[in-house]
Amino acid sequence: MISFLGLGTMGSPMATNLLKQEGSLLVWNRSPEPQEKLVAAGATGAKDAKEALGAELSISMFSNDAAADAVLSPENISPDTVHICMASISPELARTLTKRFADKGAKYISAPVLGRPKVAEAGALNILAAGDPSEVSKREKTLLAMGKRVWPIGVLPEKANLVKIAVNYNILHAIQALAESVALVEAHDVNGEEFVNILTNTLFDGAVYKGYGEQVAIRNYNPVFFSMDLGRKDLALAEQSAQEAGIKLPSTDVLAELLNEALQTPALAQQDWAAVAQLTLNQEK
Repeated sequence: MISFLGLGTMGSPMATNLLKQEGSLLVWNRSPEPQEKLVAAGATGAKDAKEALGAELSISMFSNDAAADAVLSPENISPDTVHICMASISPELARTLTKRFADKGAKYISAPVLGRPKVAEAGALNILAAGDPSEVSKREKTLLAMGKRVWPIGVLPEKANLVKIAVNYNILHAIQALAESVALVEAHDVNGEEFVNILTNTLFDGAVYKGYGEQVAIRNYNPVFFSMDLGRKDLALAEQSAQEAGIKLPSTDVLAELLNEALQTPALAQQDWAAVAQLTLNQEK
């Protein structure tokens, strides 16, 4: 039996796709509603996290370090099991969890994902996997139920989390670059939507610029695909990782200031993290 813990906006579609492939799935969530929906679709509900983590292979998708650390506690881990954590957690916690599972006679793999909820629904996530290479290879078919490609990162699980942090760091820069360039052209009476259309159909035609470019150009940041507080959390992880390595990331101070201001602005705080662009777009000529 395979189990899945954490049925939020990303976890639910991922678990749904896994259920479709496997035909059976043990599921658990802290709040009952998402778990009940998966049970109605054919999954089996676990009575608690310990039962779910007792499966031969368990997979989790939590929102932050605190949630992952609390659920993946020593008392919940069973020996001779394998756990794949697909959450965007800190490398520091990944190191802790690797040791915690090993101390219990279990294996731990980090496999954070690239993609929004709609990508998760389509089963088209890119999955960054790090851990015992033979174990990662063995679990690739299971992971591909939720994604289109598994990218092996290495033996140490925390390296996958570091790569995910670096990817999100790039996305945040892209959002800010879009905000500044749209603000620039609009200040000179050039249509921002037309500018983004040119940008995303020539030199910057990737998923990030196309997706966030439209949001920024039309100033529409709903629905929330990635919240402002999660964006600030990931930037803090980038800052922490840079400090651990003894390097300076010069733009982090500016980005942190913008995200902090957005979180303190009621009109922006509950919107998608792309709404941080409004702080640049709202400047008066």
